[in-house]
Amino acid sequence: MATFVLVQGAWHGGWCWRRVSERLRAQGHTVFTPTLTGLGDRVHLATPDVDLDTHIADVLALVEAEELSDIVLCGHSYGGMVITGVADRIAEKISSLVFLDAFIPEDGQSLFAIQGPERENLSRGMAAEKGDGWMIPSFPSEWFCLTDPADAAWVDRRCVPQPIETFAQPVSLTGAWRNITRLSYIYALGYKNSLFGPFAERAKADPDWHYHEVPCGHDVMVDMPDELTALLIEAAG
Repeated sequence: MATFVLVQGAWHGGWCWRRVSERLRAQGHTVFTPTLTGLGDRVHLATPDVDLDTHIADVLALVEAEELSDIVLCGHSYGGMVITGVADRIAEKISSLVFLDAFIPEDGQSLFAIQGPERENLSRGMAAEKGDGWMIPSFPSEWFCLTDPADAAWVDRRCVPQPIETFAQPVSLTGAWRNITRLSYIYALGYKNSLFGPFAERAKADPDWHYHEVPCGHDVMVDMPDELTALLIEAAG
Protein backbone atom coordinates (compact mmCIF):
# COMPACT_ATOMS: atom_id res chain seq x y z
CA MET A 1 0.00 0.00 0.00
CA ALA A 2 1.14 3.56 -0.71
CA THR A 3 1.56 6.68 1.40
CA PHE A 4 -0.03 9.80 -0.08
CA VAL A 5 0.51 13.42 0.92
CA LEU A 6 -2.04 15.64 -0.84
CA VAL A 7 -1.40 19.38 -0.83
CA GLN A 8 -4.17 21.90 -1.42
CA GLY A 9 -4.25 24.85 -3.76
CA ALA A 10 -4.80 28.50 -2.89
CA TRP A 11 -7.74 29.49 -0.64
CA HIS A 12 -8.57 25.84 0.03
CA GLY A 13 -7.62 23.60 2.96
CA GLY A 14 -7.02 19.94 3.63
CA TRP A 15 -10.82 19.60 3.60
CA CYS A 16 -10.90 19.73 -0.21
CA TRP A 17 -9.38 16.21 -0.42
CA ARG A 18 -12.11 14.60 1.70
CA ARG A 19 -13.68 12.50 -1.05
CA VAL A 20 -10.37 11.32 -2.46
CA SER A 21 -8.80 10.57 0.92
CA GLU A 22 -11.84 8.50 1.92
CA ARG A 23 -11.54 6.45 -1.26
CA LEU A 24 -7.79 5.92 -0.88
CA ARG A 25 -8.08 4.88 2.77
CA ALA A 26 -10.89 2.48 1.91
CA GLN A 27 -8.39 0.69 -0.33
CA GLY A 28 -5.83 0.46 2.47
CA HIS A 29 -3.59 3.41 1.63
CA THR A 30 -2.19 5.90 4.13
CA VAL A 31 -3.23 9.48 3.38
CA PHE A 32 -2.22 12.86 4.81
CA THR A 33 -3.98 16.07 3.77
CA PRO A 34 -2.18 18.87 5.61
CA THR A 35 -3.80 22.29 5.77
CA LEU A 36 -1.27 25.01 5.02
CA THR A 37 -0.67 27.81 7.53
CA GLY A 38 -3.28 30.57 7.46
CA LEU A 39 -5.87 28.54 5.50
CA GLY A 40 -8.71 26.15 6.27
CA ASP A 41 -8.81 25.17 9.93
CA ARG A 42 -5.50 27.05 10.39
CA VAL A 43 -6.92 30.39 9.21
CA HIS A 44 -6.35 31.79 12.71
CA LEU A 45 -2.59 31.58 12.03
CA ALA A 46 -2.73 33.91 9.02
CA THR A 47 -0.35 36.89 9.20
CA PRO A 48 1.35 39.13 6.63
CA ASP A 49 4.53 37.09 7.17
CA VAL A 50 3.09 33.80 5.89
CA ASP A 51 4.86 33.07 2.59
CA LEU A 52 5.73 30.22 0.25
CA ASP A 53 8.56 29.08 2.51
CA THR A 54 6.04 28.79 5.36
CA HIS A 55 3.93 26.40 3.33
CA ILE A 56 6.93 24.37 2.18
CA ALA A 57 7.96 24.11 5.84
CA ASP A 58 4.45 22.91 6.76
CA VAL A 59 4.78 19.87 4.52
CA LEU A 60 8.40 19.19 5.44
CA ALA A 61 7.41 19.23 9.13
CA LEU A 62 4.63 16.72 8.46
CA VAL A 63 7.03 14.37 6.67
CA GLU A 64 9.52 14.60 9.53
CA ALA A 65 6.99 14.30 12.35
CA GLU A 66 5.25 11.30 10.79
CA GLU A 67 8.58 9.74 9.70
CA LEU A 68 7.34 9.32 6.14
CA SER A 69 9.22 7.91 3.17
CA ASP A 70 8.37 6.46 -0.23
CA ILE A 71 5.76 9.21 -0.56
CA VAL A 72 3.35 9.94 -3.39
CA LEU A 73 3.30 13.73 -3.17
CA CYS A 74 0.50 15.52 -5.01
CA GLY A 75 -0.09 19.25 -5.27
CA HIS A 76 -3.12 21.03 -6.70
CA SER A 77 -2.83 24.41 -8.46
CA TYR A 78 -0.75 26.70 -6.17
CA GLY A 79 0.17 23.49 -4.36
CA GLY A 80 2.49 22.76 -7.29
CA MET A 81 4.70 25.59 -6.03
CA VAL A 82 4.74 23.98 -2.59
CA ILE A 83 5.41 20.38 -3.63
CA THR A 84 8.22 21.43 -5.97
CA GLY A 85 9.93 23.15 -3.05
CA VAL A 86 9.33 20.17 -0.79
CA ALA A 87 10.49 17.58 -3.30
CA ASP A 88 13.61 19.60 -4.10
CA ARG A 89 14.63 19.39 -0.43
CA ILE A 90 13.73 15.75 0.30
CA ALA A 91 13.76 14.08 -3.12
CA GLU A 92 15.05 10.87 -1.57
CA LYS A 93 11.77 10.48 0.36
CA ILE A 94 9.50 11.00 -2.65
CA SER A 95 8.72 8.04 -4.89
CA SER A 96 6.18 9.82 -7.09
CA LEU A 97 5.39 13.50 -7.72
CA VAL A 98 1.96 14.46 -9.08
CA PHE A 99 1.02 17.92 -10.34
CA LEU A 100 -2.78 18.21 -10.38
CA ASP A 101 -3.70 21.10 -12.70
CA ALA A 102 -0.76 22.81 -11.03
CA PHE A 103 2.07 25.27 -11.49
CA ILE A 104 5.60 23.91 -11.97
CA PRO A 105 8.06 26.68 -11.08
CA GLU A 106 11.65 27.18 -12.11
CA ASP A 107 14.27 28.32 -9.62
CA GLY A 108 13.68 31.95 -8.65
CA GLN A 109 10.09 32.12 -9.91
CA SER A 110 7.14 33.25 -7.84
CA LEU A 111 3.56 32.39 -8.63
CA PHE A 112 2.98 36.02 -9.59
CA ALA A 113 5.91 35.83 -12.02
CA ILE A 114 4.39 32.75 -13.66
CA GLN A 115 0.89 34.21 -13.80
CA GLY A 116 1.98 37.47 -15.37
CA PRO A 117 1.16 41.11 -14.59
CA GLU A 118 -2.56 40.99 -15.39
CA ARG A 119 -3.32 38.30 -12.80
CA GLU A 120 -0.88 39.84 -10.31
CA ASN A 121 -2.53 43.23 -10.61
CA LEU A 122 -5.94 41.64 -10.15
CA SER A 123 -4.82 39.85 -6.97
CA ARG A 124 -3.04 42.88 -5.53
CA GLY A 125 -6.07 45.03 -6.26
CA MET A 126 -8.38 42.58 -4.49
CA ALA A 127 -6.02 42.45 -1.51
CA ALA A 128 -5.87 46.25 -1.32
CA GLU A 129 -9.64 46.59 -1.55
CA LYS A 130 -10.83 43.73 0.65
CA GLY A 131 -7.84 42.11 2.34
CA ASP A 132 -6.01 44.81 4.30
CA GLY A 133 -3.34 44.79 1.63
CA TRP A 134 -1.99 41.33 2.50
CA MET A 135 -4.86 38.86 2.02
CA ILE A 136 -6.17 37.88 -1.43
CA PRO A 137 -9.89 37.14 -1.15
CA SER A 138 -10.95 33.82 -2.60
CA PHE A 139 -12.31 33.78 -6.10
CA PRO A 140 -15.92 32.48 -6.21
CA SER A 141 -16.39 28.78 -6.94
CA GLU A 142 -17.67 29.57 -10.44
CA TRP A 143 -14.12 30.66 -11.26
CA PHE A 144 -13.03 27.04 -10.67
CA CYS A 145 -15.78 25.81 -13.05
CA LEU A 146 -17.47 23.48 -10.58
CA THR A 147 -20.51 21.83 -12.14
CA ASP A 148 -22.61 20.77 -9.15
CA PRO A 149 -24.40 23.59 -7.25
CA ALA A 150 -24.02 21.82 -3.89
CA ASP A 151 -20.29 21.36 -4.48
CA ALA A 152 -19.96 25.00 -5.48
CA ALA A 153 -21.73 26.13 -2.31
CA TRP A 154 -19.48 23.88 -0.20
CA VAL A 155 -16.32 25.32 -1.76
CA ASP A 156 -17.60 28.88 -1.35
CA ARG A 157 -18.28 28.26 2.34
CA ARG A 158 -14.89 26.73 3.04
CA CYS A 159 -12.44 28.86 1.07
CA VAL A 160 -10.67 31.70 2.91
CA PRO A 161 -8.31 34.53 1.89
CA GLN A 162 -4.75 33.66 0.82
CA PRO A 163 -1.74 35.50 2.34
CA ILE A 164 -0.28 37.48 -0.54
CA GLU A 165 3.38 36.67 0.17
CA THR A 166 2.68 33.03 -0.73
CA PHE A 167 2.18 34.27 -4.30
CA ALA A 168 4.92 36.92 -4.23
CA GLN A 169 7.88 34.98 -2.80
CA PRO A 170 10.15 33.27 -5.37
CA VAL A 171 10.91 29.60 -4.81
CA SER A 172 14.50 28.50 -4.29
CA LEU A 173 15.35 25.25 -6.10
CA THR A 174 18.46 23.20 -6.82
CA GLY A 175 16.74 20.98 -9.39
CA ALA A 176 17.03 17.85 -7.25
CA TRP A 177 13.27 17.25 -7.59
CA ARG A 178 13.76 16.34 -11.25
CA ASN A 179 15.62 13.20 -10.15
CA ILE A 180 12.37 11.69 -8.82
CA THR A 181 11.66 8.71 -11.05
CA ARG A 182 7.86 9.04 -11.38
CA LEU A 183 6.56 12.43 -12.49
CA SER A 184 2.91 12.93 -13.43
CA TYR A 185 0.76 15.78 -14.68
CA ILE A 186 -3.06 15.78 -14.61
CA TYR A 187 -4.70 18.48 -16.71
CA ALA A 188 -8.32 19.61 -16.22
CA LEU A 189 -9.83 20.20 -19.65
CA GLY A 190 -12.96 21.92 -18.32
CA TYR A 191 -11.21 24.80 -16.56
CA LYS A 192 -11.85 27.78 -18.82
CA ASN A 193 -9.72 30.15 -16.68
CA SER A 194 -6.70 27.86 -16.82
CA LEU A 195 -3.09 29.02 -16.88
CA PHE A 196 -1.83 25.44 -16.88
CA GLY A 197 -1.78 24.69 -20.61
CA PRO A 198 1.96 25.34 -21.03
CA PHE A 199 2.82 22.98 -18.15
CA ALA A 200 0.49 20.33 -19.51
CA GLU A 201 1.95 20.58 -23.01
CA ARG A 202 5.51 20.20 -21.74
CA ALA A 203 4.59 17.20 -19.63
CA LYS A 204 2.66 15.62 -22.52
CA ALA A 205 5.64 15.98 -24.83
CA ASP A 206 8.19 14.64 -22.33
CA PRO A 207 8.59 10.83 -22.31
CA ASP A 208 9.78 10.99 -18.70
CA TRP A 209 6.36 12.24 -17.58
CA HIS A 210 3.03 10.42 -17.18
CA TYR A 211 0.34 12.68 -18.61
CA HIS A 212 -3.43 12.50 -18.09
CA GLU A 213 -6.43 14.66 -18.93
CA VAL A 214 -9.72 14.84 -17.03
CA PRO A 215 -12.95 16.36 -18.42
CA CYS A 216 -13.84 18.61 -15.51
CA GLY A 217 -13.16 21.96 -13.85
CA HIS A 218 -10.18 22.96 -11.76
CA ASP A 219 -11.21 21.32 -8.46
CA VAL A 220 -10.73 17.81 -9.77
CA MET A 221 -10.78 16.32 -6.27
CA VAL A 222 -14.32 17.66 -5.85
CA ASP A 223 -15.64 17.11 -9.39
CA MET A 224 -14.18 13.68 -10.18
CA PRO A 225 -12.96 11.94 -7.00
CA ASP A 226 -13.27 8.42 -8.38
CA GLU A 227 -11.22 9.18 -11.47
CA LEU A 228 -8.62 11.12 -9.49
CA THR A 229 -8.29 8.32 -6.94
CA ALA A 230 -7.56 5.87 -9.74
CA LEU A 231 -4.96 8.20 -11.28
CA LEU A 232 -3.22 8.68 -7.93
CA ILE A 233 -3.03 4.94 -7.39
CA GLU A 234 -1.63 4.57 -10.89
CA ALA A 235 0.95 7.27 -10.08
CA ALA A 236 2.04 5.26 -7.05
CA GLY A 237 3.23 2.56 -9.46
